[in-house]
Amino acid sequence: MHMNQNNSEEIVMKTKRWMAAIVCLSVLATGMMSLSGCGTTVQAANLMECIAANPVSGKAADDAFKNSSADFAIKLFQQTRDGNKNSLISPLSVMLALSMTANGAKGETLAQMEALLGGDIPMETLNEYLYSYIKALPSEKTAKLNVANSIWFRDNGFTAENTFLQKNADYYGAAVYKSAFDVKTLRDINNWVKKNTDGMIEKIIDDLDPDAVMYLINTVLFDAEWENIYKKDEVRDGTFTALDGTKRTASMMYSAEHLYLDDGKAIGFIKPYRNGYSFVALLPNEDISLSDYAASITGKSFADTIKNAEDVPVEAAMPKFSYDYDIEMSGALKALGMSLPFDPEKADFSALGYYESGNIFISRVLHKAYITVDEKGTKAGAATAADIKATSDTGGLYSVTLDRPFVYAVIDDACGLPVFIGAVTDIGK
Repeated sequence: MHMNQNNSEEIVMKTKRWMAAIVCLSVLATGMMSLSGCGTTVQAANLMECIAANPVSGKAADDAFKNSSADFAIKLFQQTRDGNKNSLISPLSVMLALSMTANGAKGETLAQMEALLGGDIPMETLNEYLYSYIKALPSEKTAKLNVANSIWFRDNGFTAENTFLQKNADYYGAAVYKSAFDVKTLRDINNWVKKNTDGMIEKIIDDLDPDAVMYLINTVLFDAEWENIYKKDEVRDGTFTALDGTKRTASMMYSAEHLYLDDGKAIGFIKPYRNGYSFVALLPNEDISLSDYAASITGKSFADTIKNAEDVPVEAAMPKFSYDYDIEMSGALKALGMSLPFDPEKADFSALGYYESGNIFISRVLHKAYITVDEKGTKAGAATAADIKATSDTGGLYSVTLDRPFVYAVIDDACGLPVFIGAVTDIGK
């Protein structure tokens, strides 16, 4: 018995030496950001120059896709939110990175990833949905949304499956790089991220894990102006009461909106950006804590709240705010039912590739986020890195003042899905 235990431990230690890594980086920037991508060249050879993307038909977003995507977004937000801190994630970024990875999974590993990402939607169909959804998202100068994907793998001992590479080329437009995973690779990955986030995120990885064999990277950049930029006299000093009761002097931005939200537990408003996106704000009722309210939201309730927005005048006020947020997501994803992909012995990513010295499994999922909301719009950046290892009614006029902790999201107007979702507990440092 003792010998079997030792052997088991030896196997686990061996398999833990080999991993792949997935990095999904999302950047939300609303407000007119002008950052340079100079000095962000990538030296590694792009293998996709030899793999042409096949034409695919895609599948237009319908209720099944919208419901499952909203459900994923809200569950991920709930599991990754720190009750005491400002939080922000990009469900879209995480969805894309994990979907690319799921194309390399088999058996129960694939089944768990499918269940989390798409509910009853199989991976093949989810690829089609995501292809069409990303393609349909508007991107203009005043409301830019850029999505980019890349795959990086070690050139020694690891062989990627061509079917895996082809599928990610077809549906996700992924670039694929083969590299030595040395200091040059580290620079290349960070340069790629910097370039595809317009310089907003300068670095996603501090050091390459010496055991990493693959990195899958997604970036989502959103940079937009408000449809109606705040005038100077619409910004005045006010007070924001933080979660711990601290009173903060805040620059409050006042506007007249026309979409009022009320789900019975919170009130709020929708404020449009230019060209197809909107900011959704939800302020919990005074007798409901932010944590209790966040825990009560479902994908369906979030979608229904937006669908049932009342077209009435709304006196809206919200503070300028800026913060960053980072979290390791593996625990959250395991809690949501995706445990096998993290198991060094049982994970099955054999459709992704082969590493001669051990099994491939997910070890970590890192997410970094940044947001700034001001008179011109919202600027925010989020990064997710996942390692795969070997207020009251005023006589007909509604008023919503975000002067205490609230939940918010940036949604696309066509589907109402959150590209970013977060919670503000404090506007101070």
